[in-house]
Amino acid sequence: ICFKKHDLIMDEDISIINEKTRNERIKNFFVKNKKLLITILSFFIVIILFFYSYQIFKDGHRKQLSDKYNSAVIEYSNGAKSKATLIMKEVVEDKEATYSPLALYFLIDNNLIDNKSEINRLFNILIDNTSLEKEIKNLIIYKKALFNADTSNENQLLDILKPLLNSESIWKSHALYLIGEYFYSKNEKEKSKEFFNKILNTENANQDIIKESQKRLNRDLSD
Repeated sequence: ICFKKHDLIMDEDISIINEKTRNERIKNFFVKNKKLLITILSFFIVIILFFYSYQIFKDGHRKQLSDKYNSAVIEYSNGAKSKATLIMKEVVEDKEATYSPLALYFLIDNNLIDNKSEINRLFNILIDNTSLEKEIKNLIIYKKALFNADTSNENQLLDILKPLLNSESIWKSHALYLIGEYFYSKNEKEKSKEFFNKILNTENANQDIIKESQKRLNRDLSD
């Protein structure tokens, strides 16, 4: 029994020593690496503050753009079309994901810019230089093609729509339909038929587009 008690005491002593040794190692580690740990902690604090500040800036900037957009709408309603046009162009050129597209649509819908090259320049700002969700960007590409369809030749139209035609975008069927209608208006019926048939074989094609394509094929392009 005495031996057992002695063993238990020894085990407890060893355990205490091990714990003290472990604590001493931890303490020595922090003392030895104090500067490094402070640097790492400071780095993470700076990163957190940076992202927090950036979010505040981003929200504030977005609010400014919202006010700017709304002021342009008011200017237009008051008959100051030139001023509204200038403000809306500035909003587009700001390359903001929400208000820049809205500003371009406003300019187009209200025929505020006669120069087609200028409109295409603004389209390109959105497509090439603005951080947008993939399908929103694809929609803007489709709208650019729609805007240019009446004055573009075959190669120009296909070039605009190429990113959609080579993708699985939800706007692919719209692009195919636009080209099909383009060739039909040029009386190039075989080419037109080819693109309408492609719509029927597109997996995620819009159902309304499928119906309209089928009507065109049955009514106007049947052999």
